[in-house]
Amino acid sequence: MSIFQNEDVPLEALSYIFCTDEYVLILNRQYLHHDTYTDILTFPMSSPGEPIAAEIYISIERVKENALRRKNAFKAELMRVMVHGILHLCGYSDHTPREKRAMRAREDRYLALLSST
Repeated sequence: MSIFQNEDVPLEALSYIFCTDEYVLILNRQYLHHDTYTDILTFPMSSPGEPIAAEIYISIERVKENALRRKNAFKAELMRVMVHGILHLCGYSDHTPREKRAMRAREDRYLALLSST
C-alpha cells in the first residue's frame, strides 16, 4: 500500500533524513524563519504539477521526546511523523485546529492500514 497511490499523487523520489534537534532547528530558521524545535520538516523539491520529489528531515531526538510525552512506542511515533510528512506532500495542511484534526484522522487511518499489512 502506498499513501501516494491511495491519494492519487504521483511520486518521483522521497528521501528521509534522520538528524538531530539542532540540525532541524538550523533548517527551520534558515528556510522557514521559525526559531523553534520541531520533529519534522518537509521540503518539496519538484514544481507544482510534477511528480513529487522531496526531502523530509526528522529529528530523532524530538521523536523520542514526543513518544515519551505521549506514552507511545518510539517506532509508532516515528511512523506517525513519517506519514505526517507524506500527507503534507499530498497537499494536506495542519495550520488550523480543524486541519489538525483532519490530518490526525488521516494519519490514524494510514497507520492502521500500514500495521495491518
